[in-house]
Amino acid sequence: MGKSNSNQRWHYGIIGAGPVGCIVAAFLARGGHRVTLCDIVPELVDTARQRGIIIEGAETIEQKVPETCNQIDELIAAGPEAIFICVKAQALPLISSALGDLYQEGIYVVSWQNGIDTEYEIANVLGKTPVMRAVVNWGCGLLGPAHVTMSFHHPPHYIQELDPAATDAARHIARDLTASGLVTEHTHQIVPMVWRKTVMNASMNPVCAATGLTMAQAMGDPMTFGVIDALIKECLAVARANEIHLGWDYYQNAVDYMRSAGHHKPSMLMDIEASRRTEINYINGKFVEYGTRAGIQTPYNTTMRSLIKGIEFRMEARR
Repeated sequence: MGKSNSNQRWHYGIIGAGPVGCIVAAFLARGGHRVTLCDIVPELVDTARQRGIIIEGAETIEQKVPETCNQIDELIAAGPEAIFICVKAQALPLISSALGDLYQEGIYVVSWQNGIDTEYEIANVLGKTPVMRAVVNWGCGLLGPAHVTMSFHHPPHYIQELDPAATDAARHIARDLTASGLVTEHTHQIVPMVWRKTVMNASMNPVCAATGLTMAQAMGDPMTFGVIDALIKECLAVARANEIHLGWDYYQNAVDYMRSAGHHKPSMLMDIEASRRTEINYINGKFVEYGTRAGIQTPYNTTMRSLIKGIEFRMEARR
């Protein structure tokens, strides 16, 4: 399906100049790839092009991205072999709709986002053949335009195609990311990997977003940890009921992982602090949805979804 020979150096498009998009763009550009970074906010991409992307923390990089644009039609016209979607999941319906109107056959589209079923939101518009899902294992935030803090980086990252016909392309993308410094492995187990990460996001992110606590603070306080612990166990019950196997040792590994994150603010807290809508529907909302499907009650996830939605409503009422 791909537009170019797998031995050629691929051109990558990136939708979203937030922290994830900047990280992917900077690493791939530093690795010698042509990169086109797209975002509707001119200041974000202009800074990446003129001054360059600055990453500090677990990784330290300064890298210019010479090609940028503000519209998806401009990105498609640039002719990338693959596009990473790095916007927040709540923007997916709009992005998927735009891609559906402008998409050119032969371009692979990778969902590199938080949440469950983001890849299917895209596949519902484009079909499964060009769509892939990636899971990233780092913590990051935006300090300013094209200025990213990376609080931790725990590779490898993972990628999988939805259609076996795109397996070679997914492996090619994994090799390019790895060679550029973002060690990425092709997998056939992306669904449980997505769920493993989303269980932690569903357990930690809304608690921090509702309280304003960092991960270390939330894990260190017995009261908030009690809520986090209940959310983990409820999410695991939903996974088991849907026959998604996360591993017999997942619970302790998840707790240990979150305890090691330090004073990192999860992205949901950063969204609330910036008065932005959150990804709650694709995180806790998905556990409510899958719980209903399997006949499992989800009072903790339902409560956290309602609380965050209430905070969003308050923010929007102030505008």
